[in-house]
Parts: sequence; structure tokens; C-alpha cells
Amino acid sequence: MTAAAPAKTEYEAVIGLEIHCQLSTNTKIFTPSSAEFGADPNTHIDPITVGMPGVLPVLNEKVLEYAVKAGLALNCQIAPYSKFDRKQYFYPDLPKNYQISQFDLPIAEHGWINIELVDKKSGNVERKKIGITRLHMEEDAGKLVHAGSDNLAGSAYSLVDYNRAGVPLIEIVSEPDLRTGKEAAEYAQEVRRVVRYLGVGDGNMQEGSLRCDVNISIRPRGQEAFGTKVEIKNMNSFSAIQKAIDYEIERQTEAVESGDEEIVQETRLWDESTQVTKSMRSKEGSSDYRYFPEPDLPPIEVSKKQLKAWKSELPELPADKRDRYETQLGLSAYDTRVL
Repeated sequence: MTAAAPAKTEYEAVIGLEIHCQLSTNTKIFTPSSAEFGADPNTHIDPITVGMPGVLPVLNEKVLEYAVKAGLALNCQIAPYSKFDRKQYFYPDLPKNYQISQFDLPIAEHGWINIELVDKKSGNVERKKIGITRLHMEEDAGKLVHAGSDNLAGSAYSLVDYNRAGVPLIEIVSEPDLRTGKEAAEYAQEVRRVVRYLGVGDGNMQEGSLRCDVNISIRPRGQEAFGTKVEIKNMNSFSAIQKAIDYEIERQTEAVESGDEEIVQETRLWDESTQVTKSMRSKEGSSDYRYFPEPDLPPIEVSKKQLKAWKSELPELPADKRDRYETQLGLSAYDTRVL
């Protein structure tokens, strides 16, 4: 009697997104230099931006307001007390050799948003709640311009434009609740809708105002433990997010099943021209950044009175508008999303 073939293992992806959203303030996060996009290289800089000795940062109050409003719109708990930290790393477009960010006490935590996956053929809607681990404020780095090539590989030399250094960002970190590239792309689009409805950011991916990093691993379906996490960068559209995730799921699944390639914790880049991910560098852990409290900035305290005032200024948000169109106007989920 022939023995039955063993059942093939089914794998599922575990996906989380880190979304960096540039805030639409007139000036940078810690300096009065302009944050406007598109100026001639190195014209929106000052001693604070380039990290000259003895300079002191001062928090832009509008950045705090926009961060709190974004946190409220994403159903986060706003911290009455938070602080800034120094994140140490060297990169040519980071003139101070550290980034001012938030580590253990961010401005907002424990939020969520609902995403909607609409089947265009049937019109059926699948709704899913995606958790948000945290939202924090930080400054952006500058920009490297590679001469002779769009990418670092193949370029003759690189130039640095510090105009973007010090531009205010919020980083929104999701829980690992996403399972497919389609879900991840829809989640990123919903976050952009929220940001745009609030008026705190324009969400233009082509200008770098909204940038997404993906953390992805696979595991046998039904297993609770996570697999080895891989980060993917360099995705400049929602379509690219979905394609990069779908490719990486297939790559990791084939590697695990064949045993020919070990999945390692690393950062990979999405290559739009070849539609594949490529290894860039080993992934750092939080200990590699040597975080410590930023000594030049005081802690942040948001009073209940101020929080109430900012909350009262929130507009009707995308999910609320869609719900109103469906329940009060009787529109379908698909038509609601189009409108």
C-alpha cells in the first residue's frame, strides 16, 4: 500500500508598515528655515540644520499640534508627557550624525484604523481593523543626489542636498496585523486619506512627503511565533508597496520550502525596473542606535485643555464620511469610496 504524501505546509505573511509623513508646516521642526519643497539645493539651511557647534533646537509648536491631531484621528492615546531622544547613526545626508526622534515615550500610542477591501466585480466589502503601535515626531534627513545614475549603484559620485534635513515628520508604526500586499496598500492609502483630510500633510509620494517601509516575515499558517523579519524600502507608490510585498512573500516561501537560502534579518530595496527586492544591508536593532534623551529639548506636556481644543478642530474623517454616505444616503460601499 502506498503511503499518502505529507500535506504541503501553508504559509502566511505577517506584515507591518512604518509610514513617514512629512507635516505641512511653513518651517522645519527645530529651526526657522523654510520647509518648502522644490527650492534650489542647500538654500533652506542654517547652522542648526547642518549641526554647527553650540546651536540649540527649538520645537515648532505647529508640529506638536499636527502630530496630536493625527494621533487623535488614528484613535491613539495621546501621552500627557513625552520626550525627544537622539538616534545615533552615520549617513552622509545626516549632518549631525544623529537624528532627533522619539523612542520610549512617543507622543501617541495604541491606536487603530479600519480598512475596506472592495471587490469591484461583486461590490462586496471586507472590513478589517489594523492596530497602530505608535506615532512619534522626528526630523527628516537630507537627500543624496547620485550623478550619472538614478541609483547609488552605477553613479560616478553623489551630492548632498540638506534642504530636507530638519523637515518635520511623523512616523506611524502599525501592528503586524496585515497579511497581504493588497491589505498593506489599502492601509497606507487610508493613512494618507486621514492625513489629507486633517490638512497636516499633502501625502505626495512622488515628492517624498509620504514614505513607507515594510516589515515582512512568513510563518506556517496557525503558528503564533513570527518568522525572521525583512524590511523593504524604496517604494514610491501604493502599487509598488503591493508588488514588493507579493514578491517578497513568494521569495521567502520558496527559500523556506527549498532550504537553499536562509532568511536573514536585513533591509532590502525594491527595484522598480526589475520588479524584485535586492539586499541592501543587515538590519540594525534599537541597541545599535544608542538612543538617549535629547539633552537640548525639554519634555513635552500636553494639557487636557489643549488636547480638548485640538480635538474640537478635527474635521469629519474619511471613515466617518463613508459611513454617513452608506447609512444616510444609501450608497454602495464601492460608490462611497469613489465619491
